[in-house]
Parts: sequence; structure tokens; C-alpha cells
Amino acid sequence: MMQTGSVGQITGLRNRLSHSLLEKVAGPNGTEQKRRIHHTPGPRWFPQGSPIRVVHADESMYIGGMRALLLQALHPLAMAAVEEHSDYRENTWGRLARTATYIAETTYGTIEHAERAIRIVQAVHKRVHGTAPDGRPYRADDPHLLTWVHVAEIDSFLVAHEHFGSKHLTAAQFDEYVAQAGEVATRLGAVDVPTTRAGLTATIEAFRPELQGTPAAADVAQFLLRHAPLSRPIKPAYWLLGRAAVATLPRWAREPLRVADHPLRDRMSLLGGRIGTAGLRWLTDAEPMRNPAPPPNPGSTPVAAGHDTRETR
Repeated sequence: MMQTGSVGQITGLRNRLSHSLLEKVAGPNGTEQKRRIHHTPGPRWFPQGSPIRVVHADESMYIGGMRALLLQALHPLAMAAVEEHSDYRENTWGRLARTATYIAETTYGTIEHAERAIRIVQAVHKRVHGTAPDGRPYRADDPHLLTWVHVAEIDSFLVAHEHFGSKHLTAAQFDEYVAQAGEVATRLGAVDVPTTRAGLTATIEAFRPELQGTPAAADVAQFLLRHAPLSRPIKPAYWLLGRAAVATLPRWAREPLRVADHPLRDRMSLLGGRIGTAGLRWLTDAEPMRNPAPPPNPGSTPVAAGHDTRETR
């Protein structure tokens, strides 16, 4: 009897923690958002089991997301747009929820929801423009800048999945992931988007002459890694994930961000990342975080993002 009670208490604690995590990541209406995205009948861009669905469903995305923000900050124009137009310091979790919802809608949502999500982001981008501290003009809808944000993001998601993902992907599946994510980025307005892992690496290398460490980029790194608004019980777990994100950054990115490069510490951080993602999997397998299965619907056949929405597979 006591054993049953203990199991019930642990399950209850797990569900409460899971619900709290969902609210942090997806906002206060996260449960309703998940049900809408995953449960609404209709055709989707990507079929069940496709690499983009596998990568974006994995808990390694928490680490990949932090790595992406650090890497993106190295482009002075992208950083200027964030500094002058984003409320990430005052509304960190709101910004995270908006980003998570966009990724979920374009990965798992119906085509109608995915296309609407892209239109909303495009409308926001049109209003974001200004002059960087070095005097250069910037626009958030600049196709070249959108490409940098995209490649920094998907490279980070892939690297995090390689280190911490629960499902092994083959080289061909990684290529397919790059191509699938590229379809969404192209619809958003990015140009010359890579379609293979090798192309992704080459694109990032081509951007390197444009990247540099700025005081704003270093400030973002310190905020993300040390000063994110978190309750005391969450901070140790967040620190593990943040250190793992840093450990997976390329060496050329770490000095300009003013994050230490220490091989032994990096090995420990990678271990910490594996422990952290294992803990997240324990939480996300609880009831509040499970993706509801969509009802059977003959009309909900996935279609390729780059194809006519009437074409079925």
C-alpha cells in the first residue's frame, strides 16, 4: 500500500513538473496549443517518422536551441536586430514560446497552420529594420540574413541530436533533415538554402568572414548561460544544458563569444548534457507533455513542403 502511494506521489510530481516545463516552453496555453497543432485533421508537409519530425521531437532540441542562439549572435546585423527589437531580456519565456510554436506548427501542424505561422513571422520581420552600431543598415526580412539564422539553427539542432539524441540518424537522414528544414526556410524567404549536410557546412564556412564578436554578442552569451530568469530549483539543470551547448560550439565561435575553451571541461559538459536530456525525457514522457495522437482522417495525408498542397504521397 505504501509502495503504491509512493508511486502515485512520484507520478504526481512528475506530471506537475512536466506541466510546468510545457508552460515554460510553449506558454501558459501550451496544452491547448499542442492539441491544436497535433490533433487538427488535415494534410501536413512532413510524414510521420521523417527526419525533421524525429529531430524536432527530441529533447536534445533544448541544447540545440541554446547553441543556435549563441551561434546566431555572431552575425553583427542579426545581433543588432535582436538588441534593438527583441524583448528577450524582459520576456525570455514568451520569446521561447513563440519560437517553439513556430517550429512545431511548421513541422507537425496542418499546411494551413504552417503557412499561417510563416505569414505571421514574415509580417513581424517587415517591421524590424534599422542601423547597426557599425553603421550598416539591416532588415529582418533580408534573405541573406534569414539564411544565416536558418543555417546556424539547423546546424545546432543536428549537432545536438548527434551528441544527445535518443534516435540514431544515418547520414542520408541527416541530409534529408537539412533538405526538409530548408523547404520551410525557403518559404520564409531565405535564399541559397543548403539541401545536404555537406552543403550546410559549406554555407556556414562561407558566412564566417561576416561573423565577429561584439559586446552585444558576448552580453547575449552571458545572459543565456548565467542570467536567464529561472527559479532556483531549475538553475542546476539549465546550467548543465547550457554548458553542453557551449561544448558543442566550434572553436572559432567560442573566443568571440567569450566562452572558455577547455577540453576536459567540455568532456564533462557533454556527459552533463546526456544526463540532462535523459532527465528531460523522463519528464516529457509524462502525460502533460505527450503529443496527442491525431484522429484517423483519410484527408490528412502529408505532402512535400515544396509541392502543391493537393499532391498526396
